[in-house]
Amino acid sequence: MKTLLAITAIAALAGCGVDTATSAATAASIKKQELVQGQKTMQQAQQKIDAAMQQMQQRAGASDPER
Repeated sequence: MKTLLAITAIAALAGCGVDTATSAATAASIKKQELVQGQKTMQQAQQKIDAAMQQMQQRAGASDPER
């Protein structure tokens, strides 16, 4: 009887460990997706900044009286 109880307890604890590992893997996957999305957003923002800087330089060059 003690053996059966020990096996049941071990199986229950092992199941909890699997659930915890699965949760950790899911959380890590979500964090990775957030990181990738953040990098994409940062790249898009940098492209917009670069485009705005080019426009400013072009406008400054067009209004330059030396041209």
